[in-house]
Amino acid sequence: MTWSVYAERRVFCPIENRSHPLVCLRVLHHSDTICRLGVLACFLSYGAAVGWVKITRIGEAPMGRYHYVFPKWSNLLLPGALLFGATFPLYAVFVVAFGFSPTTTDVGYMPEQPIPYSHALHAGELGIDCRYCHNTVEDAAHAAIPPTQTCMNCHAHIKKDSPLLEPLRQSWESGEPVRWVRVHDLPDYSYFNHAAHVNRGVSCVSCHGRVDLMEEVWQEEKLSMGWCLECHRNPEPHLRDPALVTNLAWTFDGEAEAEADYHERIRDQFAVNPSQDCSTCHR
Repeated sequence: MTWSVYAERRVFCPIENRSHPLVCLRVLHHSDTICRLGVLACFLSYGAAVGWVKITRIGEAPMGRYHYVFPKWSNLLLPGALLFGATFPLYAVFVVAFGFSPTTTDVGYMPEQPIPYSHALHAGELGIDCRYCHNTVEDAAHAAIPPTQTCMNCHAHIKKDSPLLEPLRQSWESGEPVRWVRVHDLPDYSYFNHAAHVNRGVSCVSCHGRVDLMEEVWQEEKLSMGWCLECHRNPEPHLRDPALVTNLAWTFDGEAEAEADYHERIRDQFAVNPSQDCSTCHR
C-alpha cells in the first residue's frame, strides 16, 4: 500500500514566535520503505508529538507544492548499507590480525637511550664479550643490565671527558643508576630463563640478532608465543657448542647433512627437549 505523510503548509512555533513551512514526504513504493524508515522516523516522531504531522491515505492529503519525493540516488542507501555491513567485519579482523601483531608493533623497536652506546663498536669492532656487561646471563633467568661501575672500568681512563658520557659521570658521582630503556621487554605473564638457553647452546643471535652490527639496539624478532613455540618444536637449527653462544658471527662450515648431524649431536649431548606445556612459560 502507498502512503503519504504531510503537514500543514505553515505552522506556528510558540518558542520562536513565528511560523514555519513544513514539507510532505511520500513513500512511493513498498520496496523502498525499509531504506527510508530512518529518515521518516525522525520526522514522524517529533512532528506527531507536537501535532504538526498527519498520516492519511493517498487522495486524502492536500497535494500542494510542498510534497517531496526522494531522489533516485537514495535507492543506493540500502545496498550501500549492506555492502558496509558485509565488508567492515573483514576490515576489522584484518586490522586486529596485522595491525596489532608483534611483527607490526614490536619488530624494529629502537628506543632512544640516555647514553649513545654503540654495540657495533664495543661488541663488534672491539670484540667485548656479551658476558662482560651482561654477566648474569649464564647463571640467572635475567641478563643483567651493566652497572655504572662496569662502564667506568674503561671510561675512567678512556674518553673520560667526552660530553656524550656526561650521564655516566653523573651516575658515578651520585650513585644513581643510568636509566637505560629496555628494548626486549617480555610481558609480565611470560617467563624466560636466559641461563637455561645459553647453557644448552642457544646463541644470543637467535633472539637478539646481530647485535654486534647494531649502532643502536633494536628488536629484530617478534618474541611472540608462536615464535617461541616454533623453536621449541624444532630446536636443532638454533643449537651450537655453548662455548660459541656469544660468537654472533659463527656459522657452521660444512655441508647441510653434516650441519644437521652437528645440531643433532648437540641436542643429544645436552638433552635438549623443550617443553611445549603452557606452565613452562606461564607460571
